Amino acid sequence: MPEATFRVRWPDGSTDACYSPSLVVHDHLAPGAEYPVADFTSRVDAAMDEASERVRAKYGMACTSAAATAAGVRSRASSFSADGLVRVLSIEPPL
Repeated sequence: MPEATFRVRWPDGSTDACYSPSLVVHDHLAPGAEYPVADFTSRVDAAMDEASERVRAKYGMACTSAAATAAGVRSRASSFSADGLVRVLSIEPPL
């Protein structure tokens, strides 16, 4: 199953690289786009839920890495105002 990494810049200017076990993240985030923190968090949750279900369909179990990514994003996002902007710097590999 193809994997992806999406790099983001948080409202304070710091950056993170986040793992996705599936390219489905491309359906939820766009490189170069900015999202309010609350919207970004919702999009990542949806993408990681979908990615985990794809892993479950293929391997018979949910993906703990997808859950960890979603939890890490929620944790990091909690330190920012909900309307602060998160910029998606890149998603690798591109579609």
